[in-house]
Amino acid sequence: MRLKDVRIGFALTGSHCCLDEIMPKIQELVNEGAEIYPIISFAVDTIDTRFGTTTKWREMLEKITGKEPINSIVTAEPVGPQKLVDVVVIAPCTGNTMAKLAHGITDTPVLMAAKAHLRNLRPVVIGISTNDGLGLNAKNLGLLINTKNIYMVPFGQDSPTGKPNSLKCNMDLIIDTIESALQGKQIQPVLVQV
Repeated sequence: MRLKDVRIGFALTGSHCCLDEIMPKIQELVNEGAEIYPIISFAVDTIDTRFGTTTKWREMLEKITGKEPINSIVTAEPVGPQKLVDVVVIAPCTGNTMAKLAHGITDTPVLMAAKAHLRNLRPVVIGISTNDGLGLNAKNLGLLINTKNIYMVPFGQDSPTGKPNSLKCNMDLIIDTIESALQGKQIQPVLVQV
């Protein structure tokens, strides 16, 4: 088991189109021996979409992890002081979440968990999924790539001709990125085809 006894705060944000794809990745982490603490943004917790209902996502997370998702700023805050996890993963990470993290804004459970964790100089792994990664959010991506203790799941343009500003991480590289981040290293290459 590659991640035996590693405690992972796994945070999901409102890139709803990626939630079906991310659930098997969370299961893989459990299969690799990790203990998962699910964290969900307000968008995942309160917005039903054509991709699924809030009830569906919460039930899937609880079934996979055996834990009720952290879904409030108050319940996310102890991640830092209690050193609840070894690494926080935000995947999918929307452009909105990326921008707020880059500018120190803490107004969702996901951002609270990430910032509380970073205060202890512990790793945060970001798996981006945003239609604006090469648009207005490019500057925020640049800030985060150069921020200590933040590690990126390798990413690329997922639709260069249809949505030229869109970026998405290669979710198959989440485990490898976590392993590298726990050693204080950024997995390479960062830019890949997706």
